[in-house]
Amino acid sequence: MSMRYRITCVTPTLVGDGQRLAPIDYMVWKDQVNILDQRRIFRLLAKGPRLEGYLSQLKRASKLDFASWGGFAQNFAGRRIPFESAALTRVWESASSENLFIPTFAAATAGPYVPGTALKGAFRTALVFARSSLGALKDLALRMESERPPRRLGEVPEERALGPSGVSRTKALAIGDSDSSSASLMKIYMTRVCTLQMRGQNLVQGWKNSPRGTVNSPDDGTPTFVEMAVPGTQFSGVWNERSYFSQPDVLRLLNWKEAPGRQRLLAAANDYAGAVLEASVQYAERAGLAAVASAVSELRSRLDSIRTQGNACLLPLGWGGGLVSKTAWPDTGSEPFRQVARQVALYARAIQTGMPFPKTRRIVFHGTQPATLPGWVLVEVS
Repeated sequence: MSMRYRITCVTPTLVGDGQRLAPIDYMVWKDQVNILDQRRIFRLLAKGPRLEGYLSQLKRASKLDFASWGGFAQNFAGRRIPFESAALTRVWESASSENLFIPTFAAATAGPYVPGTALKGAFRTALVFARSSLGALKDLALRMESERPPRRLGEVPEERALGPSGVSRTKALAIGDSDSSSASLMKIYMTRVCTLQMRGQNLVQGWKNSPRGTVNSPDDGTPTFVEMAVPGTQFSGVWNERSYFSQPDVLRLLNWKEAPGRQRLLAAANDYAGAVLEASVQYAERAGLAAVASAVSELRSRLDSIRTQGNACLLPLGWGGGLVSKTAWPDTGSEPFRQVARQVALYARAIQTGMPFPKTRRIVFHGTQPATLPGWVLVEVS
């Protein structure tokens, strides 16, 4: 059964293509990132004596000298992406060059789009959440204490929830890439990483700074500039539920009670979104991020109304959501989760401190103030 899905960005969202703009790929002029058309520039400079100087600066520079080459930003820009706020220009100018690589939105010739695999992956995580329990984590913890612990931690509970890869319940769902949207709906946002730190007996807000570690003021945190779709941006594509998997003989062969259809997937996604938002609002309140806590509370209120629609869900999607939005167990404070994480070398030290885990969140700024979380979208299927 073929239908259409529509994604509406609720907060600034990046579904990336794995690429980043280097500081020598663009210039900042008039509060916007001007992406240089390098081939066009090379053809122009090849007609005169300036090509060698330009190539020499590209080779040694951390970013292009605007005094020498700023005219290219005005006349040879393939794309111009405005900053979310004019105040970000000053932040960009004072940032170190290693922090000026800009992750970019997935794009085809016609413009930015959302890959179907990104959306299906988010639904898969939600379905594992809906079909799992703390018993699965307890079982995983016991397996990790055995003589032959599993090499891939997520594989065991995932197969338990969805079945082996050959007969996974998500095979009944096919999601195509979205149609392209307008590139004019993209902006450059600034994000910083908030962390929790102990001061006496209390948890207080801190901000990650490279290479200093943790600083107290958000203005001193290391900025990351990101191309993101603005709230309200929409993408649409094909949603196909394969009727083959609903045939009685196929269900019996696969040992399924029923194929997970649209209603079940959307309900699972809303339940998952509720758990992630609960963890997020707790974090924002602990960190003293009043604006972020308010934004998350608005998302929770919106989720309550979305649940009644029956054809829609709220979902964390894409870059920047961190561990909580990518794991099927957003309640990372539960003892079974911490028991498993304690035995993972990457997380063991953080768990041993007794601090909330994870103690960091990436925050999207509006202007120079922390404002919201990245990557929350509304998905409607009809």
